[in-house]
Amino acid sequence: MYRLLGFVALSVLAFNCNRKMATLTEEEQLRQKAEQLAHQYIITDGHVDLPYRLRVQNFRLERQYIGIPVETDEGDFDYVRAKKGGLDAPFMSIFIPASYQDGRAKLLADSLIDMVRSITEAHPDKFALANSPAEVEANFKKGLISLPMGMENGAPIEGDLRNVAYFHRRGIRYITLTHSKDNHICDSSYDTTHTWNGLSPFGREAVLEMNRTGIMVDVSHISDSAFWQVMELTRAPCIASHSSCRKYTPGFERNMNDEMIKRMGENGGVIQINFGTDFLDGAMSKQNDSMREELNALLEKEGMKHSDSDAQPIIQQFVKDHPTLYADVQTVADHIGHVVQLAGVDHVGFGSDFDGVGDSLPAGLKDVSQYPNLIYELLKRGYSEQDIEKMCYKNVWRVWKEVEQVAAER
Repeated sequence: MYRLLGFVALSVLAFNCNRKMATLTEEEQLRQKAEQLAHQYIITDGHVDLPYRLRVQNFRLERQYIGIPVETDEGDFDYVRAKKGGLDAPFMSIFIPASYQDGRAKLLADSLIDMVRSITEAHPDKFALANSPAEVEANFKKGLISLPMGMENGAPIEGDLRNVAYFHRRGIRYITLTHSKDNHICDSSYDTTHTWNGLSPFGREAVLEMNRTGIMVDVSHISDSAFWQVMELTRAPCIASHSSCRKYTPGFERNMNDEMIKRMGENGGVIQINFGTDFLDGAMSKQNDSMREELNALLEKEGMKHSDSDAQPIIQQFVKDHPTLYADVQTVADHIGHVVQLAGVDHVGFGSDFDGVGDSLPAGLKDVSQYPNLIYELLKRGYSEQDIEKMCYKNVWRVWKEVEQVAAER
């Protein structure tokens, strides 16, 4: 009798759930599915600039100061928002500005690595270090957010190949070869000096040492010539931790052109799409630049600087009349689709540059709580759950594991 009643109750419950689903619109169902997948799959992001943002905010190691990454209205990342968005393994960027390429780079890198470690030590119930895909997966099962680390700018190697292994021991799992200026490893996409016309002789050794040590080579920020030389030299797949498609930003060398994207696919690598508006929409970026120039000219005519108190009403009115233009989540999906078209679904991922691109993030992807919006857009465009799982983490995992395997065989 009790079994029968139980069966009836379950049947009624199932009927009510199905009826409720039937009343949802197709959009609502897709949004529910997106939320589900965002928390069902591991989401890794190739580049989150939290450490340097905290350094600028005078982050300190004393325990009372280490609540900053848990919940805050500042920046793009904290624990609460990451949990809401399903972000499980953001690569913490150990960012070294080009201005530190004067002998201070290694010291800064070590201090930022120490900062990431201190966050996990202060909040062991929320964050954990992760030096391999297996460690991320173990942390995921415990409900912890992993904080793997990548170093943005190879300047801290400081001309000593032994430092590659040193930073691997410290937890660095990818190195962006340079940043905004040419360094001792290679030329930058932002620089015009073409110091090496690609890689330096030491840079060639450094790429091979990264292969030998088990550190992923990150080709974001490097010049086109340096990219092609890396492709010829590397013995392991590479990543572009936070780059987008040059098709949508003509002339912007910081992004990757079609031939580079195809070559990355042949290399087995992954392009992790940057969310910044300047990386997503070249025409929109030019319009924003034009408006900034117009405002600067207006202030100059009035004999004022941006920091002047008398300038604030003028600035506020100008911004009201000329609102900043932003890309949107659909544009991010366009870039993902372009990589898929050129190289295949196995070669694209997410590399937001949260906390690194300032106030230029697209509508629908303003912070780490909003990954479900991107997954919804991908579902809407017909990508399968398997495709989305690859984009969320499996593509990067494949590269990471292959890099480890290449290192183990040497």
